[in-house]
Amino acid sequence: MKKTSIILYSILSVAVIGSYILHFTGKKGNAKNTEFIASGVPLEGIVFINIDSVIFNFDMFIDRSNELLDKQRKAETDLNTRGNRYERDVRDFQDKVSRQLVTRATADQMEQGLIQQQQELNNFVERVQAELTEEEVVMNRQVLDYIMRFLEELKGEYNYSYVFGKSFGSTVLYSDSSFDITAPVLDGINKKYRAEKK
Repeated sequence: MKKTSIILYSILSVAVIGSYILHFTGKKGNAKNTEFIASGVPLEGIVFINIDSVIFNFDMFIDRSNELLDKQRKAETDLNTRGNRYERDVRDFQDKVSRQLVTRATADQMEQGLIQQQQELNNFVERVQAELTEEEVVMNRQVLDYIMRFLEELKGEYNYSYVFGKSFGSTVLYSDSSFDITAPVLDGINKKYRAEKK
Protein backbone atom coordinates (compact mmCIF):
# COMPACT_ATOMS: atom_id res chain seq x y z
CA MET A 1 0.00 0.00 0.00
CA LYS A 2 2.85 2.39 0.89
CA LYS A 3 4.65 1.56 -2.38
CA THR A 4 1.52 2.40 -4.39
CA SER A 5 1.15 5.75 -2.61
CA ILE A 6 4.79 6.62 -3.23
CA ILE A 7 4.53 5.71 -6.91
CA LEU A 8 1.33 7.75 -7.36
CA TYR A 9 2.85 10.72 -5.53
CA SER A 10 5.96 10.51 -7.74
CA ILE A 11 3.89 10.39 -10.94
CA LEU A 12 1.77 13.35 -9.83
CA SER A 13 4.86 15.34 -8.90
CA VAL A 14 6.44 14.73 -12.31
CA ALA A 15 3.18 15.72 -14.02
CA VAL A 16 2.89 18.96 -12.03
CA ILE A 17 6.53 19.86 -12.66
CA GLY A 18 6.13 19.05 -16.39
CA SER A 19 3.01 21.23 -16.64
CA TYR A 20 4.80 24.06 -14.83
CA ILE A 21 7.79 23.87 -17.19
CA LEU A 22 5.60 23.72 -20.33
CA HIS A 23 3.47 26.62 -19.15
CA PHE A 24 6.36 28.98 -18.48
CA THR A 25 8.75 27.88 -21.23
CA GLY A 26 6.22 27.18 -23.99
CA LYS A 27 5.87 29.13 -27.24
CA LYS A 28 3.88 32.32 -27.43
CA GLY A 29 1.28 30.56 -29.61
CA ASN A 30 0.53 28.22 -26.73
CA ALA A 31 0.13 31.17 -24.38
CA LYS A 32 -2.39 32.68 -26.78
CA ASN A 33 -4.40 29.44 -26.80
CA THR A 34 -4.27 29.32 -23.02
CA GLU A 35 -5.60 32.86 -22.88
CA PHE A 36 -8.46 31.93 -25.21
CA ILE A 37 -9.40 28.96 -23.05
CA ALA A 38 -9.07 30.90 -19.79
CA SER A 39 -11.16 33.81 -21.02
CA GLY A 40 -13.93 31.48 -22.13
CA VAL A 41 -13.70 32.52 -25.79
CA PRO A 42 -13.64 29.51 -28.15
CA LEU A 43 -10.41 28.70 -29.93
CA GLU A 44 -10.12 29.97 -33.46
CA GLY A 45 -11.01 27.34 -36.04
CA ILE A 46 -13.80 25.66 -34.05
CA VAL A 47 -17.36 25.57 -35.39
CA PHE A 48 -20.37 23.36 -34.86
CA ILE A 49 -23.36 21.97 -36.71
CA ASN A 50 -26.63 20.75 -35.33
CA ILE A 51 -26.13 17.19 -36.49
CA ASP A 52 -29.78 16.19 -36.09
CA SER A 53 -30.92 19.06 -38.32
CA VAL A 54 -28.33 18.22 -40.95
CA ILE A 55 -29.11 14.50 -41.01
CA PHE A 56 -32.91 14.68 -40.89
CA ASN A 57 -33.07 17.42 -43.56
CA PHE A 58 -30.41 15.89 -45.80
CA ASP A 59 -31.98 14.64 -49.05
CA MET A 60 -29.75 11.57 -49.11
CA PHE A 61 -31.00 10.52 -45.67
CA ILE A 62 -34.62 11.11 -46.73
CA ASP A 63 -34.17 9.10 -49.97
CA ARG A 64 -32.44 6.19 -48.24
CA SER A 65 -34.99 6.20 -45.39
CA ASN A 66 -37.83 6.00 -47.92
CA GLU A 67 -36.10 3.11 -49.71
CA LEU A 68 -35.69 1.31 -46.40
CA LEU A 69 -39.31 2.00 -45.52
CA ASP A 70 -40.44 0.51 -48.84
CA LYS A 71 -38.42 -2.64 -48.14
CA GLN A 72 -39.94 -2.83 -44.67
CA ARG A 73 -43.47 -2.52 -46.10
CA LYS A 74 -42.80 -5.25 -48.68
CA ALA A 75 -41.41 -7.50 -45.95
CA GLU A 76 -44.49 -6.86 -43.78
CA THR A 77 -46.79 -7.68 -46.71
CA ASP A 78 -44.87 -10.89 -47.37
CA LEU A 79 -44.96 -11.76 -43.67
CA ASN A 80 -48.74 -11.15 -43.51
CA THR A 81 -49.27 -13.39 -46.56
CA ARG A 82 -47.17 -16.18 -45.05
CA GLY A 83 -48.78 -15.73 -41.64
CA ASN A 84 -52.31 -15.86 -43.09
CA ARG A 85 -51.43 -19.01 -45.04
CA TYR A 86 -50.06 -20.63 -41.89
CA GLU A 87 -53.16 -19.70 -39.86
CA ARG A 88 -55.41 -21.04 -42.61
CA ASP A 89 -53.47 -24.34 -42.69
CA VAL A 90 -53.70 -24.62 -38.87
CA ARG A 91 -57.48 -24.08 -38.95
CA ASP A 92 -57.82 -26.63 -41.76
CA PHE A 93 -55.76 -29.14 -39.79
CA GLN A 94 -57.78 -28.61 -36.59
CA ASP A 95 -61.05 -28.89 -38.50
CA LYS A 96 -60.06 -32.14 -40.19
CA VAL A 97 -58.74 -33.68 -36.96
CA SER A 98 -61.78 -32.65 -34.90
CA ARG A 99 -64.16 -34.08 -37.51
CA GLN A 100 -61.95 -37.18 -37.90
CA LEU A 101 -61.60 -36.65 -41.65
CA VAL A 102 -57.97 -37.84 -41.73
CA THR A 103 -56.17 -40.86 -40.40
CA ARG A 104 -53.83 -40.58 -37.44
CA ALA A 105 -50.81 -41.04 -39.74
CA THR A 106 -52.01 -38.28 -42.07
CA ALA A 107 -52.70 -36.02 -39.07
CA ASP A 108 -49.14 -36.61 -37.83
CA GLN A 109 -47.77 -35.71 -41.26
CA MET A 110 -49.91 -32.59 -41.39
CA GLU A 111 -48.78 -31.60 -37.89
CA GLN A 112 -45.11 -32.06 -38.84
CA GLY A 113 -45.72 -29.93 -41.94
CA LEU A 114 -47.25 -27.18 -39.77
CA ILE A 115 -44.30 -27.30 -37.35
CA GLN A 116 -41.91 -26.94 -40.28
CA GLN A 117 -44.04 -24.13 -41.75
CA GLN A 118 -43.96 -22.29 -38.40
CA GLN A 119 -40.18 -22.70 -38.18
CA GLU A 120 -39.79 -21.33 -41.71
CA LEU A 121 -41.99 -18.38 -40.77
CA ASN A 122 -39.87 -17.68 -37.67
CA ASN A 123 -36.67 -17.95 -39.74
CA PHE A 124 -38.12 -15.55 -42.31
CA VAL A 125 -38.96 -12.99 -39.60
CA GLU A 126 -35.47 -13.23 -38.04
CA ARG A 127 -33.75 -12.98 -41.43
CA VAL A 128 -35.78 -9.96 -42.55
CA GLN A 129 -35.26 -8.17 -39.22
CA ALA A 130 -31.49 -8.79 -39.41
CA GLU A 131 -31.33 -7.56 -43.02
CA LEU A 132 -33.33 -4.40 -42.30
CA THR A 133 -31.26 -3.64 -39.20
CA GLU A 134 -28.02 -4.11 -41.15
CA GLU A 135 -29.29 -1.92 -44.00
CA GLU A 136 -30.23 0.81 -41.51
CA VAL A 137 -26.77 0.72 -39.94
CA VAL A 138 -25.11 0.88 -43.37
CA MET A 139 -27.42 3.72 -44.44
CA ASN A 140 -26.56 5.77 -41.33
CA ARG A 141 -22.84 5.18 -41.86
CA GLN A 142 -23.10 6.20 -45.53
CA VAL A 143 -24.93 9.41 -44.62
CA LEU A 144 -22.38 10.30 -41.92
CA ASP A 145 -19.49 9.48 -44.25
CA TYR A 146 -20.97 11.77 -46.91
CA ILE A 147 -21.38 14.59 -44.36
CA MET A 148 -17.81 14.18 -43.07
CA ARG A 149 -16.36 14.18 -46.61
CA PHE A 150 -18.41 17.30 -47.41
CA LEU A 151 -17.09 19.04 -44.28
CA GLU A 152 -13.57 18.20 -45.43
CA GLU A 153 -14.30 19.88 -48.79
CA LEU A 154 -15.88 22.91 -47.08
CA LYS A 155 -12.91 23.39 -44.75
CA GLY A 156 -11.18 25.92 -47.00
CA GLU A 157 -14.22 28.20 -47.08
CA TYR A 158 -14.65 28.44 -43.30
CA ASN A 159 -11.06 27.78 -42.22
CA TYR A 160 -12.00 25.49 -39.36
CA SER A 161 -9.89 22.88 -37.63
CA TYR A 162 -12.70 21.21 -35.69
CA VAL A 163 -16.40 20.72 -36.33
CA PHE A 164 -18.48 19.65 -33.37
CA GLY A 165 -21.77 17.85 -33.86
CA LYS A 166 -24.29 19.32 -31.47
CA SER A 167 -27.55 17.57 -30.62
CA PHE A 168 -29.81 17.31 -27.61
CA GLY A 169 -28.01 15.41 -24.87
CA SER A 170 -24.62 15.55 -26.61
CA THR A 171 -21.39 16.56 -24.90
CA VAL A 172 -21.71 20.09 -26.34
CA LEU A 173 -24.06 21.65 -23.82
CA TYR A 174 -23.70 25.27 -24.94
CA SER A 175 -22.44 26.95 -28.09
CA ASP A 176 -22.35 30.49 -29.38
CA SER A 177 -24.63 30.71 -32.43
CA SER A 178 -22.03 32.76 -34.30
CA PHE A 179 -20.03 29.52 -34.64
CA ASP A 180 -23.03 27.60 -36.04
CA ILE A 181 -22.59 26.61 -39.69
CA THR A 182 -25.59 24.25 -39.84
CA ALA A 183 -27.55 26.24 -42.46
CA PRO A 184 -24.76 26.63 -45.04
CA VAL A 185 -23.67 23.02 -44.54
CA LEU A 186 -27.21 21.74 -45.06
CA ASP A 187 -27.73 23.95 -48.10
CA GLY A 188 -24.39 22.98 -49.64
CA ILE A 189 -24.66 19.28 -48.95
CA ASN A 190 -28.15 19.07 -50.46
CA LYS A 191 -27.01 20.97 -53.59
CA LYS A 192 -24.06 18.61 -54.00
CA TYR A 193 -26.17 15.48 -53.46
CA ARG A 194 -28.89 16.63 -55.91
CA ALA A 195 -26.27 17.37 -58.56
CA GLU A 196 -24.67 13.93 -58.11
CA LYS A 197 -28.08 12.25 -58.09
CA LYS A 198 -28.91 13.68 -61.55
